[in-house]
Amino acid sequence: MDRKIKIGIIGAGKVGVSLSFVMLKKGFNVVAISDNEQDALNNAHRYLGSKGNIIFTKDNFYVLKLSDVIILAIQDRLIKDVAGELYSKAEKLIDKVIVHTCGSLASDVLKPLDEKGAMLGVIHPLQTFPDIESAIKVIPETYFFIEASGKAKDILGFIGKKIGKETVFIKGQHMVLYHLSAVFVCNLLCALLYLGESIMKNIDIELAPFFPIIKATLNNIEKKGPLYSLTGPIVRGDVETVLSHLKAIEDEKLIKLVYKDLSMIAARMAKERKAIDEKTYKKIEEILRKD
Repeated sequence: MDRKIKIGIIGAGKVGVSLSFVMLKKGFNVVAISDNEQDALNNAHRYLGSKGNIIFTKDNFYVLKLSDVIILAIQDRLIKDVAGELYSKAEKLIDKVIVHTCGSLASDVLKPLDEKGAMLGVIHPLQTFPDIESAIKVIPETYFFIEASGKAKDILGFIGKKIGKETVFIKGQHMVLYHLSAVFVCNLLCALLYLGESIMKNIDIELAPFFPIIKATLNNIEKKGPLYSLTGPIVRGDVETVLSHLKAIEDEKLIKLVYKDLSMIAARMAKERKAIDEKTYKKIEEILRKD
């Protein structure tokens, strides 16, 4: 596979710029990047301007004309519109590989570009990108999930393997479940830690002292999986501690709801591990289901 294949990026946001930066660093030929916003293009130029002879433009179709592989690194809600724009302007797209970076949508969102000969696909970095700098640092350790077939699959697999840690191929109909899992382990994890932090603010303690236990838990999960990393009162069958927790948050409806639901899952995990017997499980269930 040739790294000199011409790659164009539509979207000069965090994903587009960071992917371009790493691809250039790994020897890929990124030839153009487009965005509707001049500020975004200016920012992209700050990161990429010295890395090669890249064209910065507001014209998405110009990127299409210059490139063999076109990556739509744009917001999910814009993908159909941009695909429609490219379709309306292009007479033929034979040998063009056009893909997006959305984790919840399959490649068929890019139809009808294939009617004009384009090969469609998805290349999604399973990673959180709060800013461009952090994204550039973590991409080499990131798994890339790819949905494509034929030549597009080969090209995306090659790119993903060279710039990331590993590639995983996934079916289009499984994309939404894959993305849902990512939301649970990343976005909703942040929400969970936010709740923990809000509880501690009631007694004027910050979240920082909890970082070591958070890191240790994630390290255990990486080694043993979530089921066998579970610790705490429920896996010990400590009903009294669960009752004391519920009493402490009896006036906090949202926190209480989250605590009960997650504790119910923990109880099922403990039961699956045979850490608690059926009698203890039923007792915990009764407590957690009580209004």
